[in-house]
Amino acid sequence: MSGFSLDLGPAKEPLGFIKFLQWIFSIFAFATCGGYSGKTSILLTCKDGQNITWTKDFFYPFRLSKISFGPLESGTKCNYTWNFPSYLVGDFSSSAEFFVTFAVLVFLYCIAALILYLGYMHLYRGAGKLPMVDFIVTVIITFLWLVSTSAWAKALVDIKVSTGPSIVTGSAHCNTQPGFCHFNEIRRMGSLNVSVVVGFLNLILWAGGAWFVYKETHLRSPPSSTSPNATSSQSPSGM
Repeated sequence: MSGFSLDLGPAKEPLGFIKFLQWIFSIFAFATCGGYSGKTSILLTCKDGQNITWTKDFFYPFRLSKISFGPLESGTKCNYTWNFPSYLVGDFSSSAEFFVTFAVLVFLYCIAALILYLGYMHLYRGAGKLPMVDFIVTVIITFLWLVSTSAWAKALVDIKVSTGPSIVTGSAHCNTQPGFCHFNEIRRMGSLNVSVVVGFLNLILWAGGAWFVYKETHLRSPPSSTSPNATSSQSPSGM
């Protein structure tokens, strides 16, 4: 019979249980990165003794080079002391989008795999090709977790630099007017740090899960080269 047959037994086995964990951790990966919105701000000390706290938002996918401070409009405090825009440095959308998109695709693959394990395990273990395909995909996903998380971790370091005190040190307005600019604060990036940690945890989960998928393939127990019926039953040569 090849129809759907719900069996929760595989969920109690390492093969199914690890796939469930991979599904959960993929959600954490794309949610902590893709849902982030932060703020960075500088403090301007005006000549009239009044101060301006200037805040800018930044968010996924972190195209920071499109975010600028300025110019200050006439009629505001510190008139004409910041008369052209000063942009943040860097476009980190490629690394962020790669990480989030990959995590979403992994999430969808885990759903499909869990349906296969819980509803069609009789086909999965009855057909030799399905475990092999699952194993190959698992190895590829493991490698891509390493690549995507490493790229995103490097991008996150650069994002912290671009939205930190370098806003002041890299601005022409601040460099030409000593004491005018002061870096104020930046919203904590805890969820982005978590996304990197979760990415590497996913790498470990998929690397460990590859072993249990491998055990389902014919590579684990290849067919014997000698037929069990090929016992030499030669009659002794006549006396």
